[in-house]
Amino acid sequence: MLSYVCLNWVLLVLFTGPTVSELVVIGEVGQDVTVPCRYRVQDRSGITSMCWGRDRCPNSKCSRPIIWTDGWRVTEQHSSRYQLKGDLQNGDVSLTIVNAREADSGIYCCRVELPGWFNDQLTNHKVVIMEARISTASPHTYTSEQTSAPGSTSEPSFTATRTWPSVSASEAPQTASAPCAGPSECLDVTANLQ
Repeated sequence: MLSYVCLNWVLLVLFTGPTVSELVVIGEVGQDVTVPCRYRVQDRSGITSMCWGRDRCPNSKCSRPIIWTDGWRVTEQHSSRYQLKGDLQNGDVSLTIVNAREADSGIYCCRVELPGWFNDQLTNHKVVIMEARISTASPHTYTSEQTSAPGSTSEPSFTATRTWPSVSASEAPQTASAPCAGPSECLDVTANLQ
């Protein structure tokens, strides 16, 4: 009877596997993106090996490994774009993807190898790298000139210049169909847009 219970427990553990959490990390193309992963280190004997892989965490090791550490230093690295910039000896094994690309999007597994059966700390991260929001409107300069009538001395002439900042297409204001009639009208328009 005891052997039957033990066998069922072993099968249950083997088929259910360890618990895996999943987090989402969003970054922009061209930026460094850090995918967090930490484990608890109480003393030097708690420092352990770990790996990062480009797929969900399997039952052991990492699928499509990109970086490994023995707990003290990086021992294997698929590309110099994958770096561990954290304090390894204090359990900060966060992955930094340098100069991220859209192709870096996908599932990443952080596996910290803890002593004992089925004790590894597993975290799946869904990484989404998006194109940076780019400005589609360039800076515009609007110049309004008002001059007095020839031979008149009642009003001096002046020039008002306003440079508009760059904005994205969704933020771009609607353009007026006619220029400002005078400086006060131009200033009212700029005040409304700010």
